[in-house]
Amino acid sequence: MATRSAMVQTIALALSLGQGHAAHAANPPEPASHVAAQCDDWRAYRLFIERDVSGDGRVIDASTPAQQTTTEGQAYAMFFALVANDRATFDRLLGWTRANLASNRLDATAVALPAWLWGRRPDGSWGVLDPNSAADADLWLAYDLIEAGRLWREPEYRQLGEALAQRIASEEITDLPGLGTMLLPGPHGFVKDGVTRVNPSYMPLPVLRRLAHAAPKGPWNTLANNSLTLIKATAPQGFAPDWAAWQQGRFGVDPQKGDTGSYDAIRVYLWAGLTASGDPLAKPWLAALGGMRARVDSTGFPPEKVATATGTAGGEGPLSYWGALAPYFSALGDKRNASLARLHLSVLDGDAPDKQPLYYDRVLGLFGTGFIDGRFHFDVDGRLVPNWRPACG
Repeated sequence: MATRSAMVQTIALALSLGQGHAAHAANPPEPASHVAAQCDDWRAYRLFIERDVSGDGRVIDASTPAQQTTTEGQAYAMFFALVANDRATFDRLLGWTRANLASNRLDATAVALPAWLWGRRPDGSWGVLDPNSAADADLWLAYDLIEAGRLWREPEYRQLGEALAQRIASEEITDLPGLGTMLLPGPHGFVKDGVTRVNPSYMPLPVLRRLAHAAPKGPWNTLANNSLTLIKATAPQGFAPDWAAWQQGRFGVDPQKGDTGSYDAIRVYLWAGLTASGDPLAKPWLAALGGMRARVDSTGFPPEKVATATGTAGGEGPLSYWGALAPYFSALGDKRNASLARLHLSVLDGDAPDKQPLYYDRVLGLFGTGFIDGRFHFDVDGRLVPNWRPACG
């Protein structure tokens, strides 16, 4: 295996030539039986649907022993289907989610927060592994449905999305003494002995803005403001942590996960990069996260893990990190590092068939490349602005 310095030199040379790619290996899951054909060939999306989504609409993380499915994966995939104008896949994903994660209670008149984790149980059977919901996935599901209703002119999607948003507001929003509105990671298990655990990566600004536009009396704009307070308080060196905690009137280090910033936190940079530049929180959010850009400038790669209190870093982040950071670099006007990210992400187009990206590599890579390639962006109200091309007739 090449040394890290040799890899950096190779990538630098490839950048100068305008070619090259990096990859991570994975075992592909069962293939999907249907992929919508489009005249606009978003190859990375098609490969994701073929290799990571089952024919009945289940996103599979094949790297896990349980071959697990999460509401996060379902929600992300529905977003990409919307970006791709692939309604058939969107409906398959929604149908599987409704039947298997929400006990068929996912319509405008009967909405249940879906279980976040499904897969193979220790006894070999298949089903829900944890009935708790995941608030970030719930937010994305509500967003996907509201935007699908608008873009595809289907009121039932919008009505379901709005009903789900109301359920999130009633079950996954709390009031922190001395601060106010904050998102719980899920309804159960995150408040104990005066400590409230929170996840900074669970609150994408565009999603919160869209929910605020759809439900002006809801908590969403206040939550957006408080999420920036969270980032500023927990990123003293410009690096976001995976988890944090509110206790005694302030944000501090999470008692279970410590101050590590890694696979959860990388999405904080992604959401900052995806936020419309006209959003009043866009610039301060990016400014609070300057440590990551400085580190990549100095080393040529993002660190896998960072001690956010000191900025001490270790390891090399995988492909998913480059996917998350591509919009972040773009928003900062950092063309060199944005190009470096795109170089790494070229593997998503299937140029190295023997080196297949993992689930997380693919989904964060699709966010990153979809954005920097101009397939979608968000306006200041959080509306999705897709660059749809006509479907093949």
